[in-house]
Amino acid sequence: MDDDRSIEDVLDTIGDQHARTVLASISREPRSAKELSGVCDLSLPTIYRRLEILEGHDLVTERTTVAEDGNHYNVYECNFESTVIRLEDDEYNVRIYRRENLPDRFTQLWDDLSPE
Repeated sequence: MDDDRSIEDVLDTIGDQHARTVLASISREPRSAKELSGVCDLSLPTIYRRLEILEGHDLVTERTTVAEDGNHYNVYECNFESTVIRLEDDEYNVRIYRRENLPDRFTQLWDDLSPE
């Protein structure tokens, strides 16, 4: 886990019912904030607050999509597959398993094979 994000902050974020509802919804498919508001039965300001917090912990990614009419809008998707919380030696450890991006994996493989 990154040092700039405390374990308590991540646990508080995951512990928030609205944040979990948003994560569950975008784990199935990317959605816009407006779609999330309808699916999660939460106000847009609540959705945007949770998305901001989740993005701050790198649990959600935002990308721009172009609609059929040419308009642009943002969709959000879950950026991890699972989280493991362990208690070792009186200390909590949080491990977040990220979804691997195939082009990033290829680039890393290529870099590993290249002579220095």
